Amino acid sequence: MAKLHFKYGAMNSGKSDTLIKTAYNYDERGLATLTVKPAVDTKGADWVVARGGARRQVDVLVAPGEPLREKIARTADGKGLRPLHCVLVDEAQFLPGAQVDELFLVAKEDGISVICYGLRTDFLTHEFPGSRRLFELADNFEKLPTMCRCGSQAEFNCRRAQGRYVFTGDQVAIDDGAAVTYESLCGACFLREQRAAGAAVIGGG
Repeated sequence: MAKLHFKYGAMNSGKSDTLIKTAYNYDERGLATLTVKPAVDTKGADWVVARGGARRQVDVLVAPGEPLREKIARTADGKGLRPLHCVLVDEAQFLPGAQVDELFLVAKEDGISVICYGLRTDFLTHEFPGSRRLFELADNFEKLPTMCRCGSQAEFNCRRAQGRYVFTGDQVAIDDGAAVTYESLCGACFLREQRAAGAAVIGGG
């Protein structure tokens, strides 16, 4: 039976790189895949771009409210990808819960494996709606580790705007490498930056 998988981690944990490698492995064996990305993620336009420079063309850019399951089926038919073996989803945290529900149906009713890659939480440590729904529905979870600047395992995504750590703002602000960037931090380093910025600290301490 096909399954819905969620591979998650902090920024720079190699999620996009893992997706690209997984797609290559399917390609190498002659198994058809589609790559999906939420349209809200404008970084890389219609490409999945890994930190190391590897790239993969996105087959389906999906906007909030679009029927994702239908779009996957239509794209697969248009590209002659039948049978379709796997759907790979980059930046899955940006999907609304209803589209994650559709991915569940793609796996369970259409018999196509779905592997989602994304963040667990935002820069304020709150779960993204897409990630929350994936934790509720996915068959399997895998944490992709990355390292904090202090050498500990990073858990949190800290936003920098104009070079300064910030703890207010919209949940989504795409890393453009200039005005907005992100740094993966462990819990202790994250708390230190909150205090240094005069922001409300987790637990009120």
